[in-house]
Amino acid sequence: MSTTYQPKKRKKQKKHGFLKRSKTKGGKKVLASRRAKGRKRISW
Repeated sequence: MSTTYQPKKRKKQKKHGFLKRSKTKGGKKVLASRRAKGRKRISW
């Protein structure tokens, strides 16, 4: 059995970070809905 999850901070930021979310229309929607819900963290 191989280990498949090798966490990397840089990759996580690039894929799910605030700047990445802010750039796209869908990402902005995600941020807005998470803000509306009152999430403590809106993105990584």
